[in-house]
Amino acid sequence: MITADVRQAVWAAARQAAAAGEIPPPGPASGQRSTGTRPDDASTLRPVPAALGGGPGRYASTLPYLLAAPGQAPDQVAAILAASLVRLDWIAEATPATGHLTITVTRDALAALAVRIPGALDCARSDILRGLRVPAAATAADLAGAPGWAQAHAAVTAAVTARLAGKAGAELVPQRRPLGPRQAPAPRSPVAAALADAGSDAVRYALVCRSHGWRDGERAELPVRYHLVNPVYAVRYAHAHAASTLRQAADLGLGAGPAAQFVPCLLTHPAERALLDALSWLPERVAWAARIRRPAEFARYLEGLAGAYQDCRESRPALPYGGLRAPRDQPATRARLWLATAAGTAIAAGLGLLGITAPDRL
Repeated sequence: MITADVRQAVWAAARQAAAAGEIPPPGPASGQRSTGTRPDDASTLRPVPAALGGGPGRYASTLPYLLAAPGQAPDQVAAILAASLVRLDWIAEATPATGHLTITVTRDALAALAVRIPGALDCARSDILRGLRVPAAATAADLAGAPGWAQAHAAVTAAVTARLAGKAGAELVPQRRPLGPRQAPAPRSPVAAALADAGSDAVRYALVCRSHGWRDGERAELPVRYHLVNPVYAVRYAHAHAASTLRQAADLGLGAGPAAQFVPCLLTHPAERALLDALSWLPERVAWAARIRRPAEFARYLEGLAGAYQDCRESRPALPYGGLRAPRDQPATRARLWLATAAGTAIAAGLGLLGITAPDRL
């Protein structure tokens, strides 16, 4: 996806500059390693603040900080890399900015995510954390068997962190656990009671988003309301709405059409570009949450992605009038159906990483 493209392009520019003797060769000092406990690419991509001209399709790389030689300012490195990047036809601008390297992709490159995400084998996968070793964990934590909230929280956090890290290219290292004496079945725990009352999705999401579990005897606050103020409902609803839009389009005899006929310049509304920008961060947010071992950060990203989808479908719906009749502008409709497909695909991938179902209907 776009963030992966940006990372690859920046590193290619760095290797080219190193070969020309303009910067030191990238090595362990810059975080580039193939083995060990650190990732290949220790740099980060960040959104450009609005006060500094940020917007959809703009990314700030910290790589110049890592590549600068002693006595060489990061801005110098950024300027060298920028001179190479601007030659790429999908990059509109590359400039140094207070040590960062700011990259702006073209509008068409950003809009192309609408067809790239549905066409990818795995839209959330990357190799950002290649070389990082992370303890493996059970892919699905056994919440019903957890004696208390602390154990349930630890199990869910470990399982989600491992899934995120593996998706970002980290090596999952099996952990040997000593065999202890067989324990008698525990009485029905508060976790089991919450599962029976609120369901697995609500409990898992609540545990992911908390910095710790609830104390014994403390009332668990679980997101169970069927309302968009409920984060887990809002994210799952966004997926269900995207699926519903595609079903309604099929009932009207409409479809997104072949990817080769997609017209990126039709997705220019600010809400559409905001959604495309949110989609572009998916692999990066997976890797970041795994790197800092805070799955809640990824859950927050999914909430923002779902919100961007809701804003987009209200401002520029693929099917006006609630899908009661076919829209007149068929090329624009096809482009928006591609965008709805991309949003649904990305949200489903994200929910799967959290161990939460992505329903087609709610």
